[in-house]
Amino acid sequence: MIAIPGGRFSMGEEGFYPEEAPVRQVRVDDFLIDATPVTNRQFAAFVAATGHRTLAEIAPDPNDYPGMPPEMAKAGSLLFSRPSHVPDMRDYRYWWSFCFGADWRHPLGPGSSLDGLEDHPVIHIAYADALAYADWLGKALPTEAEWEYAARGGVDGAAYAWGSELAPGGAMLANYWQGAFPVENTLADGWERTSPVGAYPVNGYGLSDMIGNVWEWTQDWYADAAKKGASASDCCIPRNPRGGKEQESYDPCTPDIAIGRKVLKGGSHLCAENYCQRYRPAARYAQPIDTSTCHVGFRCVVRPSSAL
Repeated sequence: MIAIPGGRFSMGEEGFYPEEAPVRQVRVDDFLIDATPVTNRQFAAFVAATGHRTLAEIAPDPNDYPGMPPEMAKAGSLLFSRPSHVPDMRDYRYWWSFCFGADWRHPLGPGSSLDGLEDHPVIHIAYADALAYADWLGKALPTEAEWEYAARGGVDGAAYAWGSELAPGGAMLANYWQGAFPVENTLADGWERTSPVGAYPVNGYGLSDMIGNVWEWTQDWYADAAKKGASASDCCIPRNPRGGKEQESYDPCTPDIAIGRKVLKGGSHLCAENYCQRYRPAARYAQPIDTSTCHVGFRCVVRPSSAL
């Protein structure tokens, strides 16, 4: 783990997506954070020691999902597949599908394995799986503010974790999609999907893969209230801010489905300049806690105090 000195920083961004704004002053206390996302090798040790079964390995109960077709009540996870063409970029079903048998051991579905992927980030991880791993080690999941502060690496106010340019001098500094998503991937960074942790330069705090590769869970419930600004006066700057309440995190587009959503941070290898420019510290995404995918992982923190 890497020790991160607490401090004040500018959280949020106003030049990209509305849910990131406004920029506001925030303060966090000292904490330690994993130098890399949790890997398949590390997660396998956890499973061997505890017998944990991930959500993707357990068939959903139709009683929890009114209206679910009976044939969908099978274990699995969301899997990205590159389509040959996309008539409508607003319809993600051209590249996302629920794959029966996809889980952390079988990242590309039945028949796939972790051979050669031991040091890649573990994926197909739901929130409860990440939390169970953290609890096993006596750690925790980061808050959104802690995660963003660490991702910035001491470079306050920059769009990217390393500065103001995405690829300065053409250098690939993170694992994200190159080309026209989702049909063309030039593989300029050398990786079509996840990459081994530590394959790219560390940030100013010595942390790897804070941007791209896989999205990472935080412990905060997603809420628009997290966007509210704060006074620049030291006495009014929020210290160790948290997200909203669970009921505030439900998706307003699906009022009949009361599933809490947590904040994901960091973007992934599927973020692209033409589609999802969320390979940035300020980027945030509301992920249902019951949903695992092939591009979501996590890392853990330890807090010296019990402030949170």
